[in-house]
Amino acid sequence: MDQCEDPHSSLWGEQKNQNKAERKEPGSEPEPAPEPEPETDPDPGSGPGPEPEPEPEPGPAPSCVSFKSDDSKDILVEFKGEQPRASKRVEQQSSEVPRAQSVQQHHLDSIFMLLEDNMVTFVKKELKKMQKVVSPDYPECSESQREDEEELEGDDEDQRSSREMFQQITVLFLRRMKQEKLADCLQSKLAAPVCRRKLKCGLKKKFQTVFEGIAKAGQPTLLNEIYTELYITEGGTAEVNDEHEVRQIEAASRKADRVETSIRPEDIFKGSHGRDGPIRTVMTQGVAGIGKTVLTQKLTLDWAEDKSNQDIHFMFPLTFRELNVLKERKFSLVELVHHFFSETKAAGMCSFEDFQVVLIFDGLDECRLPLDFHNNEVLTDVTESTSVDVLLTNLIRGKLLPSARLWITTRPAAANQIPPDCVDMVTEVRGFSDPQKEEYFRKRSRDEEQASSIISHMKTSRSLHIMCHIPVFCWITATVLEELLRTREGGDLPRTLTEMFIHHLVVQTKVKKVKYDGGAETDPHWSPDSRRMIESLGKLAFNQLQKGNLIFYESDLTECGIDVEAASKYSGVFTQIFKEERGLYQDKVFCFVHLSVQEFLAAVYMFHCYTNRKQEVLEDFLGKGWKDENRDTLDVFLKRVMEKSLRSKNGHLDLFVRFLHGLCLESNQRLLGGLLGQTENRPGMIQRVINNLKKMKSDEMSPDRSINIFHCLMEMKDLSVHQEIQEFLQSENRSEKFLSGIHCSALAYMLQMSEEVLDELDLKKYRTSEEGKLRLIPAVRNCRKFRLSDCRLSESHCEVVASALKSNPSHLIDLDLYGNNLQDSGVKHLSAGLQSPNCKLETLRLENCSLSEISCDSLVSALKSNPSHLEHLDLRWNNLQDSSVEHLLDLVKSPDCILKTLRSVEGSISLCCFQQFSTKHSQYQSKDPESPVNLQLLSEALRAEWRQKHRDSSRPIRGATSLLSWCV
Repeated sequence: MDQCEDPHSSLWGEQKNQNKAERKEPGSEPEPAPEPEPETDPDPGSGPGPEPEPEPEPGPAPSCVSFKSDDSKDILVEFKGEQPRASKRVEQQSSEVPRAQSVQQHHLDSIFMLLEDNMVTFVKKELKKMQKVVSPDYPECSESQREDEEELEGDDEDQRSSREMFQQITVLFLRRMKQEKLADCLQSKLAAPVCRRKLKCGLKKKFQTVFEGIAKAGQPTLLNEIYTELYITEGGTAEVNDEHEVRQIEAASRKADRVETSIRPEDIFKGSHGRDGPIRTVMTQGVAGIGKTVLTQKLTLDWAEDKSNQDIHFMFPLTFRELNVLKERKFSLVELVHHFFSETKAAGMCSFEDFQVVLIFDGLDECRLPLDFHNNEVLTDVTESTSVDVLLTNLIRGKLLPSARLWITTRPAAANQIPPDCVDMVTEVRGFSDPQKEEYFRKRSRDEEQASSIISHMKTSRSLHIMCHIPVFCWITATVLEELLRTREGGDLPRTLTEMFIHHLVVQTKVKKVKYDGGAETDPHWSPDSRRMIESLGKLAFNQLQKGNLIFYESDLTECGIDVEAASKYSGVFTQIFKEERGLYQDKVFCFVHLSVQEFLAAVYMFHCYTNRKQEVLEDFLGKGWKDENRDTLDVFLKRVMEKSLRSKNGHLDLFVRFLHGLCLESNQRLLGGLLGQTENRPGMIQRVINNLKKMKSDEMSPDRSINIFHCLMEMKDLSVHQEIQEFLQSENRSEKFLSGIHCSALAYMLQMSEEVLDELDLKKYRTSEEGKLRLIPAVRNCRKFRLSDCRLSESHCEVVASALKSNPSHLIDLDLYGNNLQDSGVKHLSAGLQSPNCKLETLRLENCSLSEISCDSLVSALKSNPSHLEHLDLRWNNLQDSSVEHLLDLVKSPDCILKTLRSVEGSISLCCFQQFSTKHSQYQSKDPESPVNLQLLSEALRAEWRQKHRDSSRPIRGATSLLSWCV
């Protein structure tokens, strides 16, 4: 009798052998199927399946029993030592085949039932997770979500693989069910954790190192080590500020030690305490080199390192330099993100509506896209392809991906490219405060003594100290002074901007000589090759300065006769002056390390053109008639350039012309080693240049421009005016001292840069000319009360006064403009200042200012929009019409109005308007008897005239005294 088969043998192998046996005996009768054994029936509710039988003990093998009869089914008979008969053995062998099949089938059923149970459990668990993920109540970036992600990260590779395969199957089934939106949502949310982890790794690698000036191979600096906290203020408007950035830096330096609403970078989307409503779009302004780009990199790095803003799901930093290159291509928003961030494409992210996304757009001032907010089509579908320009305008307007947050950085001159209603909050990067400057120099230099020397020298020069508010200028200063302190003993260190930039150029030329030309440090550094490179860079700097460009593409280089290969060579040699940037998906882009470097090289090029008599360049810049009776001497040339810069509305040539005058000095020319050519630097010629500056007229020009004349004198190291004003401020009989125009410009500069806010500035108290008084107007930015009567103010002067009202912070609380014939354009500027949220003006006197109906309406409209500060308004001796008086009444009735005194006289209003005015105000008083405002008709004659002629209400009243006055 054969032994029974091992129950742990291969079921599939046994089944195969059985089939072969059956094929060998086709004629044999099939055995009837055995009845199932009750004890072996699997119970679906009893557990996952039967447990395996224990291994048999060693010993005699049992015989197999036939299950054909019921009697023997439950009886096991052992015949020890006996062999069954042959016929019995055949019968037993025949019965073993169906029994083996039954055992095998039973075992297979058990396995598959266990498999089914396991798979159903797995499917239910995973589907429950997926349902939770796509639920609208599921909070993104919550603590529970992070716990779920950590749990998933703890799975082994097999578990992750099976989970991902099932997720793909689920998405496929959803699409078969025509649930495309739900399928996209699920696909994106399932891919998000892995995608975010990989995105953070990529951003961390990209932004953890930073290069000052230009990237040097092998010399990276960790951003977290060198980063010095920047001073960022909240407030302001998104309107354009196109004045020269050096003046904006000066303004920032005045505010550095004053209490303002500051904001931390990580709180950029939170705003100040008490702000109403969510913040979607933030615009951060700051002059070139102030640290806007580094700020965005630091915020992104902190997010990638899980230090801050972990409520944000995805952060996508982009630059307009990169976007400019895609101007002619079409993308959907999803495709654009895939283009720049390959991690999202690899993860299959196809939707971002369900995530908290931050899109950073750095460098709006470098944008060369139209950004046509008025005419671009409306787009709401993130998967629809269109131009990059249309994508951006719809993103910023909130039509496309409205759940996203946007952070836009820009120089102030380009802020008006974005409509103000699209910006929820404006912040300003002020750069380094005085303590932060010192912190930067000490972090940069490991030599404590050297750092202290640099800090001390910076403080001795007002211009250098102000410019060091810019982090890039701190870097230039440190580079120059470290080299000079290392290579020479004693001697004067650079004190003017021109000297500092000349030394910077010399240091970089020496580096080129030693590093690239194989020369020694003591060799002459001005080689013909270096001169040619500087001239080419100077031409590029000058041409692009004229156009207002800070970044240059291949087309810009071609216009200046520079090919891309040559530009790449320049950027590789003069690494701290001119740099090449090339991202993963962008063409080559070139720029100077800072706008001031571009302005300096432009001045070097223009001076070179003058000394080499390149008439075509000179005439193109100054006009064909620039010579003075055929005299083209240095004093004439600089006078024409100065006049051109004074005519500039925004002062874009201010620093350029300062450098030009600084280059006149023989000491500076000697440092440049003949780079400028043969120059006229005789003492007599230099004195003529100085005299021209002192006598320069600035009629009908902005008084801010005239201050630059004083700066040019300082660049030429003529300190006479500065010393005279210092003596004037220290004298006790100031009213007896006559001030020339240049004195007034210097005084205005010193007063507005003073750390102490002036209590009052009355121009009548200064002995000077009419032009001199107008040159003093910029001091309005740093005083509380300003008296400016009978000064013949022009539009540009009103613009300066308005800037004082808009300033953050604004100190002006009392403004007297009596007797100035203000035009509509001038009042428009003043109205803009009054409308500013920074305005704190309490008293405004506009007596006898010839206000037209348009001007009065503009004024009242501004006060209506911001009525909570003005307490006293004097409009006497202006020809007010009915509509203007009605607007004034509406202003008084405003619940936010705190006006205590309103005076208006010498009008010609109708009796009807007068009666309406009186009635409305009586109604207003009856509603609020406790109101501090009390209406008094001071003119009894006027009231009598009104009583006599009330029947003819169309006849005007001509008053000789006050028509209306409110008094406390």
